[in-house]
Amino acid sequence: MAEPLVLLPGMMCDARLFGPQIAELSADMAVMLAPITKGERIEEIASGILDLLPKRFAVAGQGMGGVVAMELLRRAPDRVTRICLMGTNPLAETPVAAANREPQIVRVRSGRLLEVMRDEVPASSLAPGGQRAEVLELAMDMAETLGPEVFIRQSRALQRRRDQQAVLRKCKAPALVLCGRHDALSPVKRHSFMAELIPYAELVVLEDAGHLPTLEQPAETTAALRNWMRQPLVLR
Repeated sequence: MAEPLVLLPGMMCDARLFGPQIAELSADMAVMLAPITKGERIEEIASGILDLLPKRFAVAGQGMGGVVAMELLRRAPDRVTRICLMGTNPLAETPVAAANREPQIVRVRSGRLLEVMRDEVPASSLAPGGQRAEVLELAMDMAETLGPEVFIRQSRALQRRRDQQAVLRKCKAPALVLCGRHDALSPVKRHSFMAELIPYAELVVLEDAGHLPTLEQPAETTAALRNWMRQPLVLR
């Protein structure tokens, strides 16, 4: 049986981000979701999660969840058996991006969370098609459920995040780098760059998905995750 699979949702997302994958994969492997809603630093979030996780595990993170997954790999490389990164970024926050979060935080504090989230995850970041409105609606519902305090904590954590390129270069585990062709927030080019950093990485680009491939192309995303979980572990 495969090792447990730990799923880390993106910023302002909960388990519903991985709903289709949990439903399919939990039939034949242990699947757990770890929230990334506590702590104002990526290191603090990762440290709290490590206390809850099995001794050895595979980890898949989307967006900010991918940032936390890279920090788990940095902190506990012997515990992470394989890693999947989706719609994410190994680089530290740029000064401009960090500064741009401040007016967002002010707006969220004044009760405009959904307005900020619609700017953060615009329709153009998802693939065109009939499911776009439905996926966006779910994204907004997840954000509303988590609320403004989580948004502020996660924004602070992203502002202070470290560069993880060196961590990825040292990764000896099977790695999947997955993205949607239409992802305007984390473009294919960035994922190609990540895949080149990791010695054993496979790059999968889903043609009909954008920033949230788990919801936009659930069957294809699940198939890619299943293939990755079946890869033999690389000898250390």
